[in-house]
Amino acid sequence: MELTAFTSVALKEILVRPVERSEEARYQEQMASHHYLGELAKIGQTVWYVATWRQQWVAQLSLSAAALKCGVRDRWIGWDFRSQYGRLNLIANNSRFLILPGWNQPNIGSRVLSQTERRADADWRTRFGHPLLLLETFVDPQRFYGGVYRAANWQELGLTQGYRRTREGYSAQAEGPKRIFVRPLCGDARAQLTHPNRDRFHLTGESKIMLNAAQMRLLPQCFKSIPDPRRSQGRRHRLSTVLSIAAGAILCGMRGYKAISNWADELGPQARERFDCRRENGRYIVPSESVIRDCLVRIEPGVLDGGLNAWNQAWGAQDKALAIDGKTMKNALDEEGHQTHILSAIGHESKRSYAQKK
Repeated sequence: MELTAFTSVALKEILVRPVERSEEARYQEQMASHHYLGELAKIGQTVWYVATWRQQWVAQLSLSAAALKCGVRDRWIGWDFRSQYGRLNLIANNSRFLILPGWNQPNIGSRVLSQTERRADADWRTRFGHPLLLLETFVDPQRFYGGVYRAANWQELGLTQGYRRTREGYSAQAEGPKRIFVRPLCGDARAQLTHPNRDRFHLTGESKIMLNAAQMRLLPQCFKSIPDPRRSQGRRHRLSTVLSIAAGAILCGMRGYKAISNWADELGPQARERFDCRRENGRYIVPSESVIRDCLVRIEPGVLDGGLNAWNQAWGAQDKALAIDGKTMKNALDEEGHQTHILSAIGHESKRSYAQKK
C-alpha cells in the first residue's frame, strides 16, 4: 500500500508496543538521528514504545519520569508540595515523540498517542507495581504548535516559566517557556492525585533518595558476612550483590519483586559494577526476578536487618528519639498457630527502622 493512500482501514493496523531489549540499540540510533533533541537515556521508570504497521516501524515514543516542578501543572492538579513529592510517579512525561521519516501522514500521530494512552496504565502496573493516572508533555512553541496532541484530545494548560533543570538545580535564567499538555488516563485523575489518604496507592508522600556512587559501593559490603543458603551448583550471582540490588531498589522507591527486577535491569554499566555484578562476555549482568525472590525468602529477617543497619549507620540521618510501635500481621500464623505480631523501632528524624522483631 502506498503511503499517499493511507486509508482509515490501514490506520487501524498501526499498533503500539514496548520496545524489546534486542531493539533498544535501533530505537536509540533512530532517535539520535531524527529527533531534534537526540536520544534520551533510559533512567528510572521509563518505557520506550514503537508503533508498527505490518512489521514496519512507523513512530517511536518514550514515557519517563514526570517533571519535578511545573507550576501550571501543579496548580491544575491542586496538590500541595508534600502530596506532589510522593505521587509524581503516578504521572509520566511523554519525553520523546518521533514519527519516522516517510510516515508523516494525516492522523498517524494521534493514532499512536491514543494507542499509547490505552496501554500505558497496564504497562506501569506490570513493570513498576503502581498505576499511572496522568500523562504530560512539553512542546517548544518556537518549533511546534502541538497539533498532534490537540488532535488526540490532550489539554493545554499554559506555558512553563522556562527554567531548565541542571546538575546544580535550575538554570539561573529562563531559556524559553514550553507549552504543557496533559492527558488524564481516567475520569477522576485529579481527585485521585489529591486524595487525602496517602496510602491509597501504597505511596507515603515522602521523597525517595537517589543513590550516589559511594552509597552503591557500600551496600554489597554490608551483606558480605551473610552466609549464602543456596547450593554452590548453578549459583551465578553473589548473595551480597543480590541483596544490595534489592536494598538499593527499595531505597529508591521500588515495591515488589517485579519492580525491583525492572529497576535492576535499567541499571547502567557503572552502577552494575558498583553493585559488584558478575561480568560475562564483556558486560555486567544483574540477577533475575526469580533469583532476587529466592534469595530474599531464604535469608533470616534479623540477619538482613543487621546488614541494612550497617548501611544506615554510614549514610542515615542521626536520630535523637525513637518511636516504638507494633502491628498484628493479617493471616500470618507462627508454628504454634498464633497470629504474628511485629514490633518496630523507627527514628523520628530519619524515618528508618532500627529494628523489627517478631
